[in-house]
Amino acid sequence: MAWSGFPRFLRHTISLTARLTLLFAAGASAVLLALGFLINVSIERHFEDLDRDTLRAGLIQAHHAIARVTTVAELQQLPAILSDPAHGHHGLLMHLVGPQGQVLASPALPVFTEPFGQTVQLTDPAPPLQRWSIGERNFRGLATRVASAIPDAAPLEVRVAIDIGHHQVFMDTLMGTLWLFVACAAVAAGLLGWFAAKRGLAPLRAMRSRAERVTAQSLDQRLPTDAVPAELADLAHTLNEMLARLEEAFRRLSDFSSDIAHELRTPVSNLMTQTQVSLARNRDATGYREILESNAEEFERLARMISDMLFLAKADNAHAATRALVQPEPVDLAREVGDLFEFYEALADERGIQLQCTGQANTRGDRLMLRRALSNLLSNALRYTPPGGCVQVRLTTQGEFVQVAVVNPGDSIAPEHLVHLFERFYRADPSRQNATGEGTGLGLAITQAIVLAHQGRITATSADGLTCFTLLLPRA
Repeated sequence: MAWSGFPRFLRHTISLTARLTLLFAAGASAVLLALGFLINVSIERHFEDLDRDTLRAGLIQAHHAIARVTTVAELQQLPAILSDPAHGHHGLLMHLVGPQGQVLASPALPVFTEPFGQTVQLTDPAPPLQRWSIGERNFRGLATRVASAIPDAAPLEVRVAIDIGHHQVFMDTLMGTLWLFVACAAVAAGLLGWFAAKRGLAPLRAMRSRAERVTAQSLDQRLPTDAVPAELADLAHTLNEMLARLEEAFRRLSDFSSDIAHELRTPVSNLMTQTQVSLARNRDATGYREILESNAEEFERLARMISDMLFLAKADNAHAATRALVQPEPVDLAREVGDLFEFYEALADERGIQLQCTGQANTRGDRLMLRRALSNLLSNALRYTPPGGCVQVRLTTQGEFVQVAVVNPGDSIAPEHLVHLFERFYRADPSRQNATGEGTGLGLAITQAIVLAHQGRITATSADGLTCFTLLLPRA
């Protein structure tokens, strides 16, 4: 609803109930005023038609009377006779004018001091009326030319008029009553509008009351949807969905914060312990060097964790910030996988694990980010593949997308854990944790963020001793 007619400060301060009340009152007033205008025009036209009929009847009667006049003396008496109530024309005034404009007879001469514009024909069913005022009195009149029975006499101009003051009194009374009725109706409509607005906006007040109870500690609150109008039901559902997303995001944030504290506590505790031990007694250079090397490893772990968390923080802004990091370029996935195989070759040989890549696929995206995602998957696969196993990377093309599948043997992951694998710091099973402490627990979460930034998706399956991570990326 637009309220452009209101001043800006009023649009921000007037409540919706007050706006609806004013709208009801203004609408009712406008309708009644329009109706009053139509009534006024109709009554005015009706009075005009009545006056026209009366004046025309007076002219016709005068025409018949003048046609029987044979002397000037009879002509002088004619207006008084025709104006007599006995002849059925009470209030009708008559004026006779000669061919040279001389007044022949007129019992109410001041009324006819105003010149008539034109004469009419008696055969005209709706002749135009003349209207004029003398002081506070208003008149309507007609004029026509009539030939008398006087020998050699020129046609006479007959003018008739009627005082319409009683019409004006009636119209003034009607308009006064109408204005009073409009004012009362506007007040009644305003009260009705206020009542209707109060009742109609009651669900909004209920929603507001429920929303006031929503806090960081009670995000499980939901807005009522059963007892609200259809127009507000969609809003309530949308807000409830928003609250659900906020609750889930807050829960993840709380879990993330707890996980960060837990993950950072171990290396910090190790650093503190080792530093305290080194300070407990004097040591030689070799002893201090060993302690510093151990501390450096913990610092590297902390640096990786902080870097990963910063990356995920950027990815949390509805993926917009992450997409901004993407520098698109053609990427040969088979080549990238080959380069990663060379990097992990020593580790794979040490554990007796084979690395195998099949197929060809090309995508368009940020090469370094995609390499990082593939590296995380390969590192994860090598970590949990038993000695003598084989890690496979399968590249295929499916329509407008390319598919990258990283498959490794090992213990199957329970279905209840699969849906949580991409959550930060999530551990599916203590037996699958990195025993060396090299992992940060953020690798799969980072991989998912990178894939989403490239408008793709990632899934995980695990059954019959095989675990498969599948990436679906746009085809180049």
